[in-house]
Amino acid sequence: MEGDKPTTVMCTVVGMDQTSFCYRVCSFCERTLPDNPSSLCKFCNFNSTPNSNSVSSSKRLFRLLISIATDTKVKMVICFDRAARVLFGCSADCFLDFAQIHPFAAMTASKVLQGEMFKMTLNKPKNGNAQHLRVATVVPLSSSFRPVIEILREKYGERSPRAHFYQGAVS
Repeated sequence: MEGDKPTTVMCTVVGMDQTSFCYRVCSFCERTLPDNPSSLCKFCNFNSTPNSNSVSSSKRLFRLLISIATDTKVKMVICFDRAARVLFGCSADCFLDFAQIHPFAAMTASKVLQGEMFKMTLNKPKNGNAQHLRVATVVPLSSSFRPVIEILREKYGERSPRAHFYQGAVS
């Protein structure tokens, strides 16, 4: 990777870290929050008016550590929410809800992604302490690529929420 210019690579996913694939942020300002569900955003609570009943809520965003292989080397990259949604086909909250019902969903997601080929644009991290390249964009190279959540729902015998909606509308 030359200087700060993004690099586009054709690669294959070798694996994904299954232990930590998302993090909590404030729903309003998207500042990172501790994993403790009862912790509130200090910035949003500090700036809210005393008489308002607004309480900051949180959501989860993807942060995937993925091992990819290019034609010359294997490297670890970080795939944040926007790019990870292309791979998963859902939000991190949706996947986490699914994973709570199906405890092996993260492991299965890693297996589903193994061997998939993508065109990825990689950036150097803006933070000088960061170790891994960032995935800016990801494009599946296979015309038969399906997002992880679709495959998992099929494997676990669940319908997508959209299927429930359409089925109810047709009946």
